[in-house]
Amino acid sequence: MALTMNDVDRFEASRPRLEAIAYRLLGSASEAEDAVQETFLRWQATDVDRIEVPEAWLTKALTNLCLNQLTSARARRETYVGQWLPEPLLAGDSMLGPADTAEQRESVSYAVLTLMERLSPNERAVYVLREAFDYPHREIAEILDITEAASQQIFHRAKKHVADGRARTEIDEAAARRIVEEFLTAATSGRTEPLVRLLTEDAIAIGDGGGKVPARAKAFEGALAVAKFMRGLFKPSEAKRALVGGSPEVYAATANGAPALVVVVEGRVVGVMCLQVTAEGIAAFRNQVNPDKLERATERWAAADHGEPLLTAF
Repeated sequence: MALTMNDVDRFEASRPRLEAIAYRLLGSASEAEDAVQETFLRWQATDVDRIEVPEAWLTKALTNLCLNQLTSARARRETYVGQWLPEPLLAGDSMLGPADTAEQRESVSYAVLTLMERLSPNERAVYVLREAFDYPHREIAEILDITEAASQQIFHRAKKHVADGRARTEIDEAAARRIVEEFLTAATSGRTEPLVRLLTEDAIAIGDGGGKVPARAKAFEGALAVAKFMRGLFKPSEAKRALVGGSPEVYAATANGAPALVVVVEGRVVGVMCLQVTAEGIAAFRNQVNPDKLERATERWAAADHGEPLLTAF
């Protein structure tokens, strides 16, 4: 059926919320955009005049599309080359969604998005809708075609799974920059000891190259192993410049609300390293270098003011 301009406007008003939900569910901005577009096509094909609560209808349609996508994504990730990490979103990206509460900010953090890979599709949907968007269990039950009691049980189970894997630490932008600067100073010192002092004993470093950019298939584990890796990673060489296609510039930034290093070559983002910081130190480095997952970051980078690089001699 043909949509009126009012019908289109109603959908567009919901688009930011739908994109934010889809990104949290899928961990991919490009897949989130596709899911939202498919939701629009379904909206276009239905008799919208018979829909009593458009927001509820759109959320249900989108969530079901994402659940189907998550089921097939699990099979694809079994054959994924190396580690799979979410697509990072730089500060200011509208797809990050609401950030009014600690729970909302945490739900889109790189650490939690990675941990949510442990959850079943239904657990992930309930967790996202309740934790990040504060949907009541009654509405979540209607969206997922389950009972309200089941929604509550699933949420508590999902929240425990996520909580078991992380420690919450709130960091403002100024503190994030100081952490990145301190880390970068230690990483470029040529010595391992300054890096070890910044890390937790059980620190890890993970990279996602998607088979397109070299990245270690197995994570580095332990402060000493991670420190040695980082010391080598930030040691300048012609081979590294050849690999990324030029002389990289390294900037302090935030990605998914956490401290990050953004590596840029001639305006193109070639790497986003997200730091997971706890009260005990830096607990994890998650480095996204798969070019397919950096296209949106490059677009955002070109449109934003990012100041001077912290490092150019790479």
